[in-house]
Amino acid sequence: MRISRIVLAAALGGALAGPALAEEARKTVAITAIVEHPALDATRDGIIAALKEAGFTQGETLTVDYQSAQGNPATAAQIARKFIGERPDVIVPISTPSAQAVVAATRDVPVVFTVVTDPVGAQLVRSMEAPGGNVTGLSDMAPVGEHVDLIAEILPRAKRLGVIYNPGEPNSVTMIGAFKEAAARKGLAVVEATATKSADVQAAGRSLAGKADAVYVPLDNTVVSALEALIRVGAQADLPIFSADTDSVERGTAASLGFDYFELGKQTGAVVARVLKGEKPGDIPVSLASGTNLVVNPKAAEAMGFAIPESVLGRATKVVGK
Repeated sequence: MRISRIVLAAALGGALAGPALAEEARKTVAITAIVEHPALDATRDGIIAALKEAGFTQGETLTVDYQSAQGNPATAAQIARKFIGERPDVIVPISTPSAQAVVAATRDVPVVFTVVTDPVGAQLVRSMEAPGGNVTGLSDMAPVGEHVDLIAEILPRAKRLGVIYNPGEPNSVTMIGAFKEAAARKGLAVVEATATKSADVQAAGRSLAGKADAVYVPLDNTVVSALEALIRVGAQADLPIFSADTDSVERGTAASLGFDYFELGKQTGAVVARVLKGEKPGDIPVSLASGTNLVVNPKAAEAMGFAIPESVLGRATKVVGK
């Protein structure tokens, strides 16, 4: 079973430092993600950037070990067990499946999760305010109601919204529930399609052609990892595709209102630094990601057979795909 692994430390750091720092001064942070895609990768990079700002420099005072489970929950559990055995100072799981694997494997190694939609529902912590134990982290619960409002503004004639998700991802199930409630308040019907693996995403998209007026992609790692296949379906079927995460807009969805995942990574890295400096994770409340950006892709919209209104373009934080 293949594991993608990168040891993110300067190879010559110790050699160039001469006597260098005492071994006990160096900290080790183990980072793992369920899969590699731009939002999760940006989160990882933000974590490392924030740690550097906090004084933890790779090759000098910090070693970072990163491993991806390549979309396989069994591999995520394998990585979790391996990291626990290596006893790093902090483990940072990115995504709900990776966080569940790590938290299930240890009660004493400090854990700071991130990109987790519903930490309480995923049984990672007892409460957001008082997580307790060895765990804390960041939630990226998206502004789902605002997503529905945005789709309705861009496509005022839309009556049926399609959603594609992996029912095995608890974060997606939570988001779909919230999406249905928000859609119902706007008088919109929701048509579901499921994909339990990346290879299923294209077929799930095709199943919605003719049944939905637009498709919404939640924060679902399975779907986002195969986004390009879904974008092709949108272009072929004149089916507008919208996403919960803004990084997907640059890859070809029409628009999103959401977080900058590099900044979310920096928020996470700041919490990791607090733990490295001695605070107990369970004493640090779970935080909600801050900041929202409106990102639009007029070229992608045109390829899918519609135009983004000037009212939306005028207030966009970022316009891509020109």
